Amino acid sequence: MTGVRDYAIVTAAYWGFTLTDGALRMLVLLHFHTLGFTPFQLAFLFVLYEFFGMVTNLVGGWIGARFGLRPTLFAGLALQIAALVMLSLVDPGWTMALSVTYVVAAQGLAGIAKDLTKMSSKSAIKVVVPEGRPGALFRWVALLTGSKNALKGVGFFLGGVLLAALGFAAALWAMAAGLAVVLAAAVTLLRGDLGRSKAKVKFTQVLSGSRAVNVLSAARFFLFGARDVWFVVGVPIFLHAQLGWGFAEVGGFLAAWVIGYGAVQAAAPALVRRSADGLSGEVRAARLWALALALLPAGLAGALAAGVDPGPAVVAGLGLFGVVFAVNSAVHSYLILAYADADTVALNVGFYYMANAGGRLAGSLLSGLSYQMAGVQGCLLVASALVGASFLLSLLLPSRRTGGPLPAAAAALPDRAL
Repeated sequence: MTGVRDYAIVTAAYWGFTLTDGALRMLVLLHFHTLGFTPFQLAFLFVLYEFFGMVTNLVGGWIGARFGLRPTLFAGLALQIAALVMLSLVDPGWTMALSVTYVVAAQGLAGIAKDLTKMSSKSAIKVVVPEGRPGALFRWVALLTGSKNALKGVGFFLGGVLLAALGFAAALWAMAAGLAVVLAAAVTLLRGDLGRSKAKVKFTQVLSGSRAVNVLSAARFFLFGARDVWFVVGVPIFLHAQLGWGFAEVGGFLAAWVIGYGAVQAAAPALVRRSADGLSGEVRAARLWALALALLPAGLAGALAAGVDPGPAVVAGLGLFGVVFAVNSAVHSYLILAYADADTVALNVGFYYMANAGGRLAGSLLSGLSYQMAGVQGCLLVASALVGASFLLSLLLPSRRTGGPLPAAAAALPDRAL
């Protein structure tokens, strides 16, 4: 029962963080839009957020392996509180250059916080999952990841409501206070050296020596680059500028997409045919779902070029993209833990999510460039090419785990729910 208790504490802390993460993104977008920031200036505000995510995952995995996951989880929550307070001090009277510099720095702090918390929470599952529970690992990963994304969508709504009800600074202080309660509870309840490696871990080990982890991380890079190449700039600007949607409608669509995406992720174990060895069928699923995903944005771009009504086509097409993408992401999130050794899981997960953050950064930059050069169709075609690269890399994933069998928790994935 200790594992279940620790899992519940870690998940609850991650949920609390995720609400503030989604709300913060919406607060920043809406508030600084009203101050006259252009869409590309708004996108630039998140560049350091993604860049520091790469650095944090790489270094944070080593710290987690050396000192355990409790310090990294607590540090992530504390840094998010600091970032929220820092942003509340922004003065509308500042020059544009000063405002951009200050907000980018604060967003960089929030990026460190996010990926410390994410790495800690997902690594903890490998440690606390009860041995001998068939299929538990896949289901627990899917539950945490799916619920996180659904709550991030809720956070988008929360950010808009708090901004309207309290204003920018007061909304940030309210979120900081709520997260401080979450941090205090986590510090009080979570005990032990969760995730700490039994052997001394050298800093040089942050670069994974596992071929499986390296290939999966590269596939993850292109997968998330494909999502953000349309999600960050292209589609929001297209919906507002080309279809005439209001900001609330654009935010509502993105929030609904993320919530639905999270729900599908949580249900992914029921959508994937699983294997007795815990790898062969799951690797095959990663390949098939990636191939299907690569075809979707290419087909949508072709439909738009053929003159199909763009409103329904984009909403329906990207909704379907979200479903297939969610299953892809859930399978990847399972595979990284299946490939990882429990003793060095924080290192492997940190390296993997460094690649994830790198994909988001590349996708964010390509989103603005693709939209500027070729509109939303350009974004969709680039997304298709990136998923195609992820599919080709998935062909190199090993279907058997070297160094021994999978842990009992990952070895079989039956149909019954957790």
